[in-house]
Amino acid sequence: MKRNVLNSSRLSKLKKQRKKIILSKILICFFGVLIFIVALVFISRLKSLNISNIEIVGNKVIDTKVITANIQDQLSGKYFWLFPKTNILFYPASAIKKELQDNFKRIKDLNISVKNNKSLEVTLTERTAKYMWCGDTYASDVVRQGNPGRGASGDECYFMDEDGYIFDQAPYFSGEVYFKFYGVPDGSPDVVRQGNPGRLTSGDFSGLYFSQQNFKELISFKDTLINLGLKPVAIYITTEGDVHVALVQGSPTTTRPEIILKLGADYENVAENLEAALTTDPLQTQFKNKYSSLQYIDLRFGNKVYYKFQ
Repeated sequence: MKRNVLNSSRLSKLKKQRKKIILSKILICFFGVLIFIVALVFISRLKSLNISNIEIVGNKVIDTKVITANIQDQLSGKYFWLFPKTNILFYPASAIKKELQDNFKRIKDLNISVKNNKSLEVTLTERTAKYMWCGDTYASDVVRQGNPGRGASGDECYFMDEDGYIFDQAPYFSGEVYFKFYGVPDGSPDVVRQGNPGRLTSGDFSGLYFSQQNFKELISFKDTLINLGLKPVAIYITTEGDVHVALVQGSPTTTRPEIILKLGADYENVAENLEAALTTDPLQTQFKNKYSSLQYIDLRFGNKVYYKFQ
């Protein structure tokens, strides 16, 4: 009897009606979503809601056209083949920012915003070149001589900012326009050392720091030397952790004298020891009368100061 009730025509009819209702709801929802998407696509492509102009503000060295081309690459195409990336609500701000910062290490700060619903305004601050990094090797008697645009080993020189951040290759300069640094930058890629572990031979070093942990102290020590009446022109950090501060040459035919100390030393104490030695004979008199023959002043051994003249 129960089986007959379950298989009754009335119950079958109810089941069919229920399926039709569910199917109708699904179709209504589907077409509703489809209409919504079509409407959204239509609205997203309205000219009034799409970026039609790119404005670059704050660049002095980086070419505006090159920056614009990079941004246009990021704005080209559509999301899911439907929504234009130029839409002011969907434009890829994070991707644009990353693209510019990856491609232009000179950029220090960057802000992106939409202006008047049509213009994409990119405001940036460029890094200021304060120093130069010229490779990982240094020869005191040939640095910059004969080829002022390269380091002692022929490596290309790079600009560095006030924090020791390496950001762009430097052009040819005649003379000692910038204070130079030599040595291996922090985080140098292994690829540049293949085939000759003792030398950095190739690679783009933009985006690396030079001795970030000690850079501020090294600059402060350099400034202290200037206050003592010395003329430092370069700093070389060896792989053994020694710092060689090259001074201006006494004559064009002599080697550059050096002040040698340990990386991470008590720079204030080292400077005091140097000042005491330079104001006490016999070094005071020899330094004044025989500077052109000075080879080095070594400050690596506590309060002892060693020096050598040719």
